[in-house]
Amino acid sequence: MKSMTLPAYAKLNLTLDILRKRPDGYHDLRMVMQSIALHDTVTVHTETGDGDITVRTDREDLPGGPGNIAWKAARAFYDAVGMENGGTEILLEKRIPMQAGMAGGSADGAAVLQALRSLYAPEMSRQELERIGLQVGSDVPFCVRGGTALAEGRGEVLTDLPPLPACAIVVCKPEFGLSTPALFGRVRVEKLGRRPDHDAMKQALAAGNLGAVARQMGNVFEEVLTAEESREIAYLKDVMLRCGALNAVMTGSGPTVFGLFAQKEQAERAAQTLRSRYAQLFLTTPVQRV
Repeated sequence: MKSMTLPAYAKLNLTLDILRKRPDGYHDLRMVMQSIALHDTVTVHTETGDGDITVRTDREDLPGGPGNIAWKAARAFYDAVGMENGGTEILLEKRIPMQAGMAGGSADGAAVLQALRSLYAPEMSRQELERIGLQVGSDVPFCVRGGTALAEGRGEVLTDLPPLPACAIVVCKPEFGLSTPALFGRVRVEKLGRRPDHDAMKQALAAGNLGAVARQMGNVFEEVLTAEESREIAYLKDVMLRCGALNAVMTGSGPTVFGLFAQKEQAERAAQTLRSRYAQLFLTTPVQRV
């Protein structure tokens, strides 16, 4: 039996813009994505002898079979390399919130691909692994790559960007979830208002200017929230800003909100303020591409 354990890092959207709906039903997106230190732990055991792929998690509400992205990632890897599965067991220790806009499932799938590549195809390029990942989910290629990147198309066309400057990040998920397909269904691209300026964001990252990066953060999904959803998001943002955040926005299709802080003490104050009301509250930092 062979084994490998890897972290599966969550992602945040520093920006998210929806450009158009495509003929295939997907949307063309443009967004700057960032890995953070908050992570699941993924352990892959291979050659277990039973010929099956099994996924075990510490969450009863997560599927363990073909409905799990980690399972799909293992199947896609074996199919891509033409390799017989001699039995694969995947163990997921979950920390990334579910239905949070943080690519928790995609991060797990990416970690499975990275583990299997290390064990069986170390010569495989990162680009090839990203192509396999795209078969599994739109966010998986970024999760394979990590760091800071501009993502376009469905999210699979990636351009490396300079790293997000060192900072503290407060991440808070309200108790409700938001369905990504349902949220996309609310979007009327022609009616979207203020859009992120990606050229300005790239310049801010290149300059290593955290304040300028924060000023360019934005997510057009915030425009299509219901009044009740908007109130909760606005409350989280207000608390973070009053505690000293340079800016705070919703990530992905939400409902998670995160704030960037230049000073860890300010981030700790925001986390302390929110902790009495929210169980899924995290203080974290950016992760650079390896």
